[in-house]
Amino acid sequence: MKYLKFFLAALGVIAIDQTVKLLVHYNMELGIAGEVNVLGDWFRLHYLLNPGMAFGMKLDWEWGKLLLTMFRFAATIGIGYYICLLINRKAHPGLIWSMSLILGGAVGNLIDSIFYGVFLENNLVPGAPTPWFHGQVIDMLYFPLYEGVLPDWVPGWGGQYFIFFRPVFNLADSAIFIGVALILLMQRRFFSEPDETEAAESGYSDTEEVTTHHP
Repeated sequence: MKYLKFFLAALGVIAIDQTVKLLVHYNMELGIAGEVNVLGDWFRLHYLLNPGMAFGMKLDWEWGKLLLTMFRFAATIGIGYYICLLINRKAHPGLIWSMSLILGGAVGNLIDSIFYGVFLENNLVPGAPTPWFHGQVIDMLYFPLYEGVLPDWVPGWGGQYFIFFRPVFNLADSAIFIGVALILLMQRRFFSEPDETEAAESGYSDTEEVTTHHP
């Protein structure tokens, strides 16, 4: 039972991520033709197939997709094992919740890579021996916070058309990003030694001494 809530959190991320991806796949057109403005021009739903890594990055190599999928598979097993270790070691709950977000996001994108080439027929390498492990990841969240021609006085890019925050991503990517960001921002609290935490809670520092007065 001590593992259940954390793996349920990861399962929740997976379920929401996959639901949104399938809704986008069955109800939107690929590319700009099917783009939907959610909040003005700066938050849009944009159906995009990502052949590679998070935030639109990719591996330009014939075997890159298979390698990436196998890496994701190994990483999810490692993350799941690490979560179990953290729970057994009574690590800070915030660290375990953060790792659960990362696990859910990793599995969410792994499902796309393993199965979507078969069930959604979006196989990245049509000539591959099998469509399994060659599926493309569905992305849809697009936040072009600034879009336009930059002033001429801007060094390097002046006078050029520019989009700030161009990547299109999905909820699985978001869960991974949030989990990693929380760990980086809260690392002093998450990775503090138990004796330091206990000392802080008791109000004593390492240099303080507790003296006992006898009557």
